Amino acid sequence: MLRLSNIEVKYSDVILVLRGVALEVPDGQIVCLLGANGAGKTTTLKAVSGLLHTELGEVTDGYIEFDGKRIDRLGPEQVTRLGIVQVMEGRRTLEHLTVEENLRAGALIHKSGSGEKRDIDMVYDYFPRLKDYRNSTAGYLSGGEQQMVVIGRAMMAHPKLMLLDEPSLGLSPILVREIFEIVQRINQEEKTALLLVEQNARAALSIGTYGYVMENGRVVLDGSAASLRDNEDVKEFYLGLSEVGQQKSYKDVKHYKRRKRWLG
Repeated sequence: MLRLSNIEVKYSDVILVLRGVALEVPDGQIVCLLGANGAGKTTTLKAVSGLLHTELGEVTDGYIEFDGKRIDRLGPEQVTRLGIVQVMEGRRTLEHLTVEENLRAGALIHKSGSGEKRDIDMVYDYFPRLKDYRNSTAGYLSGGEQQMVVIGRAMMAHPKLMLLDEPSLGLSPILVREIFEIVQRINQEEKTALLLVEQNARAALSIGTYGYVMENGRVVLDGSAASLRDNEDVKEFYLGLSEVGQQKSYKDVKHYKRRKRWLG
């Protein structure tokens, strides 16, 4: 469904952020993009969604394809109409509007507005507590409830592919578990593919089918979720910690034999 072929991204024609990133998201799958802050994960999502163009960013090498069509030169509104919706990091609700008004905003891509009530009821089925707050101002909700609002708003556009950026950020472990269970249900029942950016590797790999680990604008590891989950190298690359708790980067890790075995 989605293919990034060795893309390079620069901001303002000067700042090189992504260096030859290649990844794929098959139809109907959950693919995890893992890495520490500054690794290039959010820039990768913005390259796909077209939001780079609003921030003086550009794909300067390689290309991005969605359903066989090149999209890296399209604006965000064009990308959205193809069926890609990005849920931004930081729970960006329309905070002065009610929960239901936020959800309706997600349906604006459908000009006719047909089926809006059915779609809102669908969102309430996935997020029952939102129904109780349907007339409440979104900005006054808890962090977890706001995360439910922005995911529900994205669902209103009926995306083929959802780009989900750090949904666990700032949430309690109980809420993280709840959000990820719902995201997995959306994937299974709505057949929505997801490219999931996360620092919580354990939570992401618990629902993902495949994963990529990024560092300094490059993909340094990839493999099935089962092969990456609880692997010592992933803990070192991703969490940035050695066994004695010291900061560690991919370049410092000496266990290359394991990596070679993964890449086969």
